[in-house]
Amino acid sequence: MLVVDDEMPALNELAWLLSQDDRVAEVRTAASGADALRALDAASADVVFCDISMPGLDGLELARVLGRFAERPQIVFVTAFEKHAVDAFEVSATDYLIKPIREERLAEAVRRVVTARHTAAPTTPAAPPEDETIPVELGGVTTFVQRSDIIYVQAQGDYARLHTRSASHLIRVSLTTLEERWASVGFVRIHRSTLVSLPAVTQVRTERGRCVVVLDGIELQVSRRHTRELRERLLRLPGQDRG
Repeated sequence: MLVVDDEMPALNELAWLLSQDDRVAEVRTAASGADALRALDAASADVVFCDISMPGLDGLELARVLGRFAERPQIVFVTAFEKHAVDAFEVSATDYLIKPIREERLAEAVRRVVTARHTAAPTTPAAPPEDETIPVELGGVTTFVQRSDIIYVQAQGDYARLHTRSASHLIRVSLTTLEERWASVGFVRIHRSTLVSLPAVTQVRTERGRCVVVLDGIELQVSRRHTRELRERLLRLPGQDRG
């Protein structure tokens, strides 16, 4: 279970109340929508209790992003306002709690979560989503980048810079993590600090014994260590004609 609220007293109180319920195995916390996504990337959760009015990525926006997950967690909104109830219904929230929270009402919300989990129809394993939405924060504003728009990624310490055809975005994820997560959708390492999207590669050539790839007019050098793997991966792509 993950609890998300930008107000620390409210976050701590809700986490404590939930931890007293015998039906709750574990309670983790996050102080923002972006922190919640990072926490869910590290470990999944069956349910997310979250505030709606938060700076940056608010609760409703967070729910819409979670709706794209292959295994979508249940959502329980915890808010001081009744006006978002219709919006909560539209994102298939399991429950909607009004602050200040009464213990008996919180217990009822947990009961609904447990019931929904146990009565859900068995499903076959979900196919990987066709795309992935990456939240990017800059100056308190959260924007979203689609993985399919990214042509290459460069390491910057513990961070990674995502390059699209029109912009670049810094996120706090290591290049190794992205390499492992995106290998199945065509990303391959060409250098210890560079990851490229194979469908975006328009040309591969050799200059003075060194391999170079071209993506949207941008030339990137391939290390000797990764040249063979790159060529093998490119040969396995259907319908590709590389120079």
